[in-house]
Amino acid sequence: MNYLAHAWLAGESAADRIGGLAGDFVKGPLPGALPPDLAAGVALHRAIDVWAEAHPAFRASRARVSAERRRYAGILVDLFYDHFLARHWARLHPQPLPHFTARLYDEALGRAAELPPDFALVLSRMRDQDWLASYREPANVGMALDGMSRRRARQPNPLAGAIVELHAAYDEFEADSLAFLPDALQFVVSRRHKA
Repeated sequence: MNYLAHAWLAGESAADRIGGLAGDFVKGPLPGALPPDLAAGVALHRAIDVWAEAHPAFRASRARVSAERRRYAGILVDLFYDHFLARHWARLHPQPLPHFTARLYDEALGRAAELPPDFALVLSRMRDQDWLASYREPANVGMALDGMSRRRARQPNPLAGAIVELHAAYDEFEADSLAFLPDALQFVVSRRHKA
């Protein structure tokens, strides 16, 4: 669910950014029904997810989540890291965040017919409410978690109210994310050089 981080890590390729944004909605082997350039973006998304699971800062963040919500720790940490990426955006990217997100939404909407239908529905709401830039504010992260709790197949689930997890260890999550993000960017750069 860390849409912003995947789009940021994707770099200059619009197809990689779109694949990063839509990656959680694409199931099964690649390329599947996707065009090759979008499939490559989804493959990058998947590689980042696998790499992230082993990163010490990401693991530390997952361990900070209470036992009550530990099963959903990956989702929480993804959103928390998007929050900190949005908060520190000016340090990490030369383009203002609202300009970056507007371009990203336009790119993705331009290729929506090539993406999974479920993602196209989410994308319209994402753009209309500018979810990615809104993650700067913890309250919006909380609303996103509450919304996800209502849409999860397994009811009840502890995502509702899970913003308390961020507030309980805010400084620690921030430090973890700021250690993780540059390493993630280096991972992507190294992966590109090997390709």
